[in-house]
Amino acid sequence: MGIGRTSLAMVLAGTVAACGGGGSGGSTGGSTGGGGTPTPTGGCSLSARQDFVKTRIDSDYLFPDLVDNTVNKANYQTLQSYIDALVAPARAQRKDRFFTYVTSIAEENAYYNSGANAGFGIRLSYDTSQNRVFVVEAFESAPAFAAGIDRGTEIVAIGPVGGQLQTVSSLMSTGGTQAVVDALGPSTAGTARVLRVNVNGTIKDLTVTKADYSLDPVSNRYGAVILNDGGKRVGYVNLRTFITPANADLRTAFGTFRAQGVTEVIVDLRYNGGGLVSVAEVLGDLMAADKVGRVFGYVTYRPSKASRNETDYFGSEANAIAATKIAFIGYGGTASASELVANAFPPYLGANTALVGGNTYGKPVGQEAFDKTECDDRLRLVTFKLENANRQGEYFNGLASTFPKTCAAADDITRQLGDPNETAIKAALDFLGGRTCTPITVSASGQGTLGTRPSRDLLEPREPTAAQRETPGLF
Repeated sequence: MGIGRTSLAMVLAGTVAACGGGGSGGSTGGSTGGGGTPTPTGGCSLSARQDFVKTRIDSDYLFPDLVDNTVNKANYQTLQSYIDALVAPARAQRKDRFFTYVTSIAEENAYYNSGANAGFGIRLSYDTSQNRVFVVEAFESAPAFAAGIDRGTEIVAIGPVGGQLQTVSSLMSTGGTQAVVDALGPSTAGTARVLRVNVNGTIKDLTVTKADYSLDPVSNRYGAVILNDGGKRVGYVNLRTFITPANADLRTAFGTFRAQGVTEVIVDLRYNGGGLVSVAEVLGDLMAADKVGRVFGYVTYRPSKASRNETDYFGSEANAIAATKIAFIGYGGTASASELVANAFPPYLGANTALVGGNTYGKPVGQEAFDKTECDDRLRLVTFKLENANRQGEYFNGLASTFPKTCAAADDITRQLGDPNETAIKAALDFLGGRTCTPITVSASGQGTLGTRPSRDLLEPREPTAAQRETPGLF
């Protein structure tokens, strides 16, 4: 059935769920905002919490035929391990790669509403071939940036204040990426670490203390700029995460683009694992002044819930532009709501839209939130699939194989985001300018390849916080 945008926005949202083990290929999601419909089951024993989860899976899971009903709850000591066992058949088919999970209601609400979390305020990636860790982004209101750490900084060694530092190389050699995660300490305000860093060739030890801060979804430094490409104005917007405060930032950015006559846009979602779909809708609308009332996408539930199926339409935004060409920058950490926005435009722009960088994660499904409030448990359960106006939605192996145009480009951390000479941004400008580029090649497993450059993945913990689920690589 077709319904208004307000109703849909209440039902949908996006999030990132880590699978444990590190790497951008191991995490993503999409989900409903709000608190879902609590189902009281009495008590917070593990057994009661397991029963709550099983009831919701039986009632609402998108893939009812891909649930292992032989699982014995008594064999599992944690709620998440029980969930993982139940949906393992769907995971084996790449349809639910740890997208169904349990998280904290309070923690997630705080992040969605204001970006509130605790940490150093940096995104980290690791070089899989050289056992090295680099900062790919630093958030302006957080401790690490204040200490002089920014994009391109290498973390060489980590240790407690007054204790012995361990090199990142040795940590990764002996314990993999989780050893680095453990060395960085818990995501709680007041946790202090000495970080030996390489900043532009200078090695120094910095003591940085984790603190509470709010993540700005669109950076005031580089989040929205107008680039000059041979005299042509090109709008560049870098969205870090789809949270509520992003709406105002995006509207301001596109208001500037509109005033400057911009019709070609680079949307940089390279580390964006998702967030609220209501924000994704705003971003889509801001590029579609000429598409108001046309189909943005379809939301489809399991057959027994077909009465809930919905059609979403592009809405009107005062600052919207009618984009004629769009380049979306994405990599393996680009997922969920990010993919939703990108996937909405090929039906209308065809070869005038491109995916630049590498293949995206591949998450054409979304979750709803079901709360067991007395336990602060929020079950994020895959309940619906997402499709564009052409009913294209089976991109479980990423968007590279579905986009009409792709341009491969490395993530160049030697240059700041927003820099027209950064490799991916330059490739995006080449596409918009009609210049040639090398297509992204996709392997049989669905992974994009970028030639012979060393592979870098976002560093992710085995047990992420709500903010880390939404913001891959966050520490």
